[in-house]
Amino acid sequence: MSKEIKKIGVLTSGGDAPGMNAAIRSVVRTCAYHHIECVGIYRGYQGMIEGDFKEMGPRSVNNIVNKGGTILKSARSKEFMTPEGRKKAYDNLVAAGVNALVIIGGDGSFTGAEVFNEEYGFPVMGIPGTIDNDIFGTSHTLGYDTALNTVVEVIDKIRDTASSHNRLFFVEVMGRDAGHIALNAGIGAGAEEILIPEEDLGLDRLLESLKKSKASGKSSSIVVIAEGDKIGKNVFELKDYVEENLPEYDVRVSVLGHMQRGGAPTCYDRVLASRLGVKAVESILEGKSNFMVGVLQDKIALTPLEQAIKGKSEIDRELLRVSDIMST
Repeated sequence: MSKEIKKIGVLTSGGDAPGMNAAIRSVVRTCAYHHIECVGIYRGYQGMIEGDFKEMGPRSVNNIVNKGGTILKSARSKEFMTPEGRKKAYDNLVAAGVNALVIIGGDGSFTGAEVFNEEYGFPVMGIPGTIDNDIFGTSHTLGYDTALNTVVEVIDKIRDTASSHNRLFFVEVMGRDAGHIALNAGIGAGAEEILIPEEDLGLDRLLESLKKSKASGKSSSIVVIAEGDKIGKNVFELKDYVEENLPEYDVRVSVLGHMQRGGAPTCYDRVLASRLGVKAVESILEGKSNFMVGVLQDKIALTPLEQAIKGKSEIDRELLRVSDIMST
């Protein structure tokens, strides 16, 4: 164990994700286990700049493992993108006796951590928290499994209405640059078609698929669309296009939005958060820095922050094939 590390700061940054509280709890209690002080930093990097710190112990994280969101709050910080802002943050950390950081967030949060480490040699360790599951170096990010379950549950309810009224529903889910939620939830909920940014299905093929569904006797259909899909400018224009070309369809749109981010984390996300928090703290105490803690083939693994930021999470090609077969 490194003798230099006496106090570790933990913060959440970027969009909230179910499991962040479980990760905070894990970091705090792992610090206590190793007799290291822990400081919670409120509102991400902005709170670091403003010195919004609070000492945290094992009892301060009671009863949060099951809660969505983040008790430390989250905020975007334009000021941290400037050298002056990062200098303020560094001075506040030094004044508070904090000598290492655990950052729970996505690639933007990790970029800030990497720059901070380069400028001040400050030990940093990242934990991936984003429902989009779009970070390289981990098969699952915190919140992804919970978001999937939320989306599947909602689509199940929408299908009841679709079947009752012989309607076609376009269901838009989160995923600006990655289609992991759309692809997995679409298969899990039995969607007839899935549109994701990684695959340009094209309008003609979409129409052909919907025609086949109608011809095969399907009285209703669900199409799951990732918000970043490139097939149309937006889901409402796509609805208009289908209605113009397939007037036999009564089309409805449901945009799930931020409900996908909320709610109690699943057991998987709680356990994952606990594992990642322990590894993050213990890696810092072993003298490691500038890594992201992730899970690969169900084993906890470290990925350099630079790779986590610049690498691209790949869509599962086999799942695309499964989706095609299931929509028959």
